[in-house]
Amino acid sequence: MLLLKSFAKVIDNSGALVVEVINVMGGARVASLGDEVVCVVKKARPATDGAAANAVSKLKKGDVARALVVRTASPVRRLDGTFVKFDDNAVVMLSKQGTPLGNRVMGVIASEARQKRWAKIASLAPKII
Repeated sequence: MLLLKSFAKVIDNSGALVVEVINVMGGARVASLGDEVVCVVKKARPATDGAAANAVSKLKKGDVARALVVRTASPVRRLDGTFVKFDDNAVVMLSKQGTPLGNRVMGVIASEARQKRWAKIASLAPKII
């Protein structure tokens, strides 16, 4: 469950490291697993010289972008009655069209991402829980 002003870790290679939630898409007050949020980048990877490095770091500090919530620290109840919770809040950065900005996802994601029309991000992840 991510509220306004919540911090989350970015688990893709878009260039951002830590983001802050500034809006939840769809009019909800809180964001859960598989929900889309609007974030501002609070910490980013340092920019290095070279054309190849600039192509990988798409976001820098202060940029506003959309993101998908893939892990939350608060427990989330599934339809079969089980609860799932993770050690941290984590997001995957998205473009305005809804495609992932990075081409790799590091770490596990929740299966709610696949169930809520995010099959592309689920296919990039090494493991789905």
